[in-house]
Amino acid sequence: MSEEKYESRNFIEQIIEEDLASGKHGERVHTRFPPEPNGYLHIGHAKAICVNFTIAQKYNGKCNLRFDDTNPTTEDTEFVEAIKDDIQWLGFEWDNVFFASDYFGKLYGFAVELIKKGLAYVDDSTAEELADQKGTTTVPGTNSPFRDRSIEENLDLFERMKAGEFPDGSRVLRAKIDMSAPNLWMRDPVLYRIKHETHHNTGDEWCIYPLYDFAHGQSDSIEGITHSLCSLEFRHHRPLYEWLIEKLEIFPSRQIEFARMNVSYMITSKRKLKKLVEDGVVTGWDDPRMPTISGMRRRGYPAAAIRLFCEKAGVAKRDNLIDIALLEACVREELNKTTPRVMAVLDPLKVILTNYEEDKVEMMETVNNPEDEAMGTRQMPFCRELYIERSDFMEDPPKKYFRLAPGKHVRLKNGYIILCDEVIKNEAGEITALHCSYHPDSRSGSDTSGIKVKGTIHWVSAQHALKAEVRVYDRLFTSETPTADPEREFMDVVNRDSLKILDEVYVEPSLATAQPGEQFQFLRKGYFVMDGASSAANRIFNMTVGLRDSWGKKMQKKK
Repeated sequence: MSEEKYESRNFIEQIIEEDLASGKHGERVHTRFPPEPNGYLHIGHAKAICVNFTIAQKYNGKCNLRFDDTNPTTEDTEFVEAIKDDIQWLGFEWDNVFFASDYFGKLYGFAVELIKKGLAYVDDSTAEELADQKGTTTVPGTNSPFRDRSIEENLDLFERMKAGEFPDGSRVLRAKIDMSAPNLWMRDPVLYRIKHETHHNTGDEWCIYPLYDFAHGQSDSIEGITHSLCSLEFRHHRPLYEWLIEKLEIFPSRQIEFARMNVSYMITSKRKLKKLVEDGVVTGWDDPRMPTISGMRRRGYPAAAIRLFCEKAGVAKRDNLIDIALLEACVREELNKTTPRVMAVLDPLKVILTNYEEDKVEMMETVNNPEDEAMGTRQMPFCRELYIERSDFMEDPPKKYFRLAPGKHVRLKNGYIILCDEVIKNEAGEITALHCSYHPDSRSGSDTSGIKVKGTIHWVSAQHALKAEVRVYDRLFTSETPTADPEREFMDVVNRDSLKILDEVYVEPSLATAQPGEQFQFLRKGYFVMDGASSAANRIFNMTVGLRDSWGKKMQKKK
């Protein structure tokens, strides 16, 4: 048997290698990522970015960034810049950056060429009439009464459309193909419409704009794109893509469709994401609960983890639902290798070591990351008064409870073994503090006490700890498939308890120098990132992901 390493190839790579072997496209690979600048990129775009850029890298080719900016109503330079930032943050760099609007002159010329060939006509039908003419999947369409206009009349009307003589919606340019075609996209599709609006890139130069189906394939051809990789919903558009290339006799780019990224508990519709923002369900496009790249970045998802997730999800021919647990596992895998471990108490309960000297402070050496020795160690102060997690104490514990309880021992991580001697309560019967004693000969690393304990808990020094705010995020939706049920609005399954703010959190003093975007593992709690809105007076940490998949367990209990 050959010892040559077998390399698995997805179906796109197989197609490309067949094209390269046949000499098609001059034995080169040139892809493109063509977002519309009408919103922020989301997890679905991350998949498309990874596919297009990594394919180009693998075959020593090129990848263009091209903004599909053919709708002046919804597009803005804010989104253009945000898209560029997201792509670079993900770790990719384009070879060229273009706009579909760069080609408006050429596209207009292509349209004129179709008219001259008798393959396009100006239609005065209303939007309702156009829809009626289309027919259905079982009923053929009907010809427009304007379909047989002469070439001369069509050229005149189209020129006057361009000159701004007609109001919005009064006329469109349609391809003349076949109103009885089984594929509805081939039933004389609209190529141009009138919009008297200022364009973010071309200003008021144009008042007619090409639709996606006309601009996209021709832009691919103009740029010499060899493989136009797009998501599966565009498979029905491919015959029109190829028809236009054939009739215009231009460079034959090849469209290949792959399954889009559908992730449980997420939506990838810009329109629906925009509604979440506009209705105040979230604080903005970069809200850490949003499936946008900017939201995931603010939540602390590393770019490497998103790339790994896209790689593990694979490139498929059929749509499927990918468990969000896979994304979170990729995030944990990356953060486990790269984040320093620190101590933070999210729900504090004071512990007073009654036999510890009042003014004494010891420094406990602590490993920054056991997965990476190169990250070294730090010193953490230990003194008479500490904070522990309230959940690490029970007044009346069950059997096999190994944390702190009256008359029970526990070890403070990297510190001493302590014994709970007394529970202090207020007039309402609420526990306000614990009086404990420590064993001086039980210090971690030099323990000679002989005391055996099974439980270890984390802590911070009450004297040295820093006050902080922690934002704990849950799923934004309570349904795995928020948009799958046609009888239900996606807003009906919004999780109204998806954000919990903890404003009495204490973190160890080493975080005094933490910067926005810095990531940490809070021991025994999860991974956190310092939010960009933080300041020295108000440190804010967003929970990125827990140490384990707690959501899956929660849902199992509900069943």
